[in-house]
Amino acid sequence: MKFYTDYLWFCTENEHDYVNITDEVEAILYKSGIKEGMILVSAMHITAGVYVNDAESGLIYDIEHWLEDIAPANPNYMHHRTGETNGDAHLKSLVIGHEIMVPVTNGELDFGPWQQIYYAEFDGRRKKRVIVKVMGE
Repeated sequence: MKFYTDYLWFCTENEHDYVNITDEVEAILYKSGIKEGMILVSAMHITAGVYVNDAESGLIYDIEHWLEDIAPANPNYMHHRTGETNGDAHLKSLVIGHEIMVPVTNGELDFGPWQQIYYAEFDGRRKKRVIVKVMGE
């Protein structure tokens, strides 16, 4: 079994952002030379996430508003006693999740219809990274 690791870096202009990273992940898969296996995509920061879903703007709008309903911006989070002001970003990350695994078949991401990989940012405007690890043969 072979392993290949690469990183994607983000510094979003907005506090919240949803970035389709499917093409970048596919490029890393291609560089790896791995034809059969799995690819792990994991946000390496506790206020960001990675998910698989449809690349449709209405859905992204719905996700943003659904997350705000679940974990609204709120000055009264206990986390803010540390001097931070991003308690809601930590909670949103827990809901979305920080990593995904995608099967690799014949050197391609083995997705169902409409599936795309997204980086979800909940506390942007600073440099963060995502690890992409390809495992297989």
